[in-house]
Amino acid sequence: MTAPTLFDALRDSHAIQRSLCRRLTHTRHPQRREMLFLQLKVELEAHAAAEERFLYVPMLMTDAGLSATRHALSEHHDIEELCEDLSVRDKASDEWTATMAALSHKVHHHLGEEERKFFKVGGRLLSARHKAQLARDYEKDVVRLRRLYAANYSTVSVDAAGTVRLSRRAAQHPAAPA
Repeated sequence: MTAPTLFDALRDSHAIQRSLCRRLTHTRHPQRREMLFLQLKVELEAHAAAEERFLYVPMLMTDAGLSATRHALSEHHDIEELCEDLSVRDKASDEWTATMAALSHKVHHHLGEEERKFFKVGGRLLSARHKAQLARDYEKDVVRLRRLYAANYSTVSVDAAGTVRLSRRAAQHPAAPA
């Protein structure tokens, strides 16, 4: 059996992001939106930071990976800006809902593009051994970063498996302000 690669680890995080986006765009309850949004925001922040460190940096070191990496970094920045917009808005407003739909679209576009194009370029540029080592490094760092970013919010935490969850306090008091 072959060791998991960095691309396997990234696809796992992509699945979490897609699920949270889907749940957020279908939820109408403002407090539920707040909690789901914080879970998504923490996942996006941790994933982007670890992905940039363990995939984008090695790819930037090659001429073949330069253009694709610049494009992916630009999309990370766009996603970050949409998250900032969503952080300050009333979660019940039509404006928030429209911005969340834009974020979901951008996230889905970015993830699909990465998986169809960027991973193929990276797969050719990185050795099998390097991809396996980067997977271990990414998985360790993304959990560390989830914990770091989740610590900024009282309503989310990271469980022993490294998954962003509602904190016990938030689960017991779902209407409590974040």
